[in-house]
Amino acid sequence: MAQTEVTEITSEDAFKQYTSKFPSSALLVIYFHAPWAEPCKQMSTVLQTLASTYPTETPPTVGFVSLKAEELADISEAYEVTAVPYIVLQRDGKILETISGGDAAKVRTAIEKHAGKRGDAGTLDLPPAQTVSKPAENGIKNLASHVPSDLDPKTAPEQSSGEKQTKEELFNRLDKLVKAAPVMLFMKGTPSAPQCGFSRQTVNLLRGRSVRYGFFNILADDDVRQGLKEYADWPTYPQLWVNGELVGGLDIVRPYAANPSL
Repeated sequence: MAQTEVTEITSEDAFKQYTSKFPSSALLVIYFHAPWAEPCKQMSTVLQTLASTYPTETPPTVGFVSLKAEELADISEAYEVTAVPYIVLQRDGKILETISGGDAAKVRTAIEKHAGKRGDAGTLDLPPAQTVSKPAENGIKNLASHVPSDLDPKTAPEQSSGEKQTKEELFNRLDKLVKAAPVMLFMKGTPSAPQCGFSRQTVNLLRGRSVRYGFFNILADDDVRQGLKEYADWPTYPQLWVNGELVGGLDIVRPYAANPSL
């Protein structure tokens, strides 16, 4: 009997097409991953093993799809993916459960809870998940001056109180943030634990040129994450700012870093 496999989704259109044809009564397991994240490599094996315990049926009662979180950013944002591996269990377009991290037992239990147990996936142990750093309660802990650490001084104004801000108030705050250091990097995660490959590469470029910089973890503050896109008229991250002026993302920064005269 044929076994269920994990289907790799490579475009937003492919995802829409797959989900539109998927039976509403069936369980859909959506797996967000990144090639650079070590826990994802092992979680991919876990899901392939779990999927193989379910026979292929027509119509299907369970399906497994995997998506590269960075390449399909719009889908990742729609599911509020802030760390990988990240797994969504969905039925009839409604989210039943989400699992963030590499706990194989937790993933297996959740899938069997909603799809029923089929076969034997064996014992699967994984290392701890990669997590997203959170801000300190009274301020932004993640800002520093050069290859930052938690012991480095803050280089940005205190975080807002959490009250709803007007657009003018948010833009005033962003104006201060982009000028908080001569070089400011707005990234996913922190320099010591980037949460996307583009942020990681940008950090490596700055480190390779010994550039002193401050940084802001946009995953820790959704107001900044969404507002800076409009403020900068630049829809993606990371963003590098110099003296309050936007330089751009990785594709812009890379040629600058490669030029020794700059």
